[in-house]
Amino acid sequence: MPDKHLSTQFDAELTSVSSQVMEMGGLVESQILGAIKALAHFSLESAEEVAVAEARVNAMEIEIDRDLSSIIARRQPTARDLRLLIAISKTTANLERVGDEAAKIARMVRSIIEAGAPRSLPTLELRYAGELASGLLNKALDAFARLDVNAALSILKEDDEIDREFDGFVRILITYMMEDPRTISASLDLLFLAKAIERIGDHAKNIAEFIIYVVKGEDVRHSSLAHVEQAIQ
Repeated sequence: MPDKHLSTQFDAELTSVSSQVMEMGGLVESQILGAIKALAHFSLESAEEVAVAEARVNAMEIEIDRDLSSIIARRQPTARDLRLLIAISKTTANLERVGDEAAKIARMVRSIIEAGAPRSLPTLELRYAGELASGLLNKALDAFARLDVNAALSILKEDDEIDREFDGFVRILITYMMEDPRTISASLDLLFLAKAIERIGDHAKNIAEFIIYVVKGEDVRHSSLAHVEQAIQ
């Protein structure tokens, strides 16, 4: 009976820390959407809101890490439970980095606005890529909440689309700068902004890989899609 009681407490602690991760994920998603809004409307207000949220995201990472350390020290989990706690820690770190990328996008948008760059800059494709990245992160968090390995595999495949969008946008920017050298400075800001969006997709992919690690016990980082497909069978 005492073992069952301890197990129930442990499950409650896991549920609590998992809920914190989902809350942090929701805050980071709002940062991404705010950054995309700032880009779409060249809005200083939206850019500032993203920057303000960064402090809360950083604080949540520290809170979750502290709780994880406490759980591991007191419960000494093994096997899948330990893998889950490790994956939560790594997921939290990736979410914090996504928040950093969103804040970076907001800062670059502010720089473009303050420099008086033309609103004719080619941002439509970039906004589409940002929406893809935001959607991918949302799917990754949903898959993590359900520990769904098939959804995780789908996310790994979708990340390639964001990479293709980035490559296409680079070609557009090069053409744009060649046609009007006066836009070079603002276009370079957009290039770094596009790279930040690509990294958001990479972090969503990392979270998907952690799901497979938890469920299957295999580290599939840096693996081919064929190997990942084989691992989840």
